[in-house]
Amino acid sequence: MTDFVIETPPTPTIPVVGGGAFPVRRVYCIGRNYAAHAVEMGHDPDREPPFFFQKNPNNLDASGTFPYPPHSEDVHHEVELLVALKSGGTNIKIEDALDHVWGYAASLDMTRRDLQGQAKKMGRPWEIGKAFELSGPVGPLQSVANVGHPDAGLIELKVNGEVKQTGDMNQMIWKVPEMISYLSDYFELAAGDVIMSGTPSGVGPVQRGDEMVVTIQGLDELTVKVI
Repeated sequence: MTDFVIETPPTPTIPVVGGGAFPVRRVYCIGRNYAAHAVEMGHDPDREPPFFFQKNPNNLDASGTFPYPPHSEDVHHEVELLVALKSGGTNIKIEDALDHVWGYAASLDMTRRDLQGQAKKMGRPWEIGKAFELSGPVGPLQSVANVGHPDAGLIELKVNGEVKQTGDMNQMIWKVPEMISYLSDYFELAAGDVIMSGTPSGVGPVQRGDEMVVTIQGLDELTVKVI
């Protein structure tokens, strides 16, 4: 047994429908994975290979609240399908990729857009805009045994009852098996890794007091209050 010199930090987890918890190892996020969102962000989706950034495992939060973060006046919502892996490896073939998935959940990639924009202009990493505390609200995981592999159907976000983002999961430029395969060429994936699979168009700001409601077909609804 290892004799740690400080108290062992808690393991970040996502609650599971029916009981239990999923331990989180790493969080990979794909950028601009819906064509309309790529266009609204000023990019041509037909000319870009996939790219990823990361959040920290403890950025994921299932409390149902989102504390408005400091040092920003322009925090945006981005609704996403979260993919949770039960196994991994390297150089995973596309046709084998879904065998590594444990389940799926609704999630949000909250973004300090002003700080992200500054980082882009200066050619710096995005973490200050993406990987801040509690920046990944997440709903409970549904197992593949219960929901299969969602690859089509509604993905939507309402703010205070008004639809802000809406799309269909079949509009992803890079599908879930392709994302898993691509990542495994560059990283050794493993059980506990999660992938946030991109957002449709309509991203925009939230304010304190707003209520965000995420609907993804086949999954439990996620309601988050901005505090």
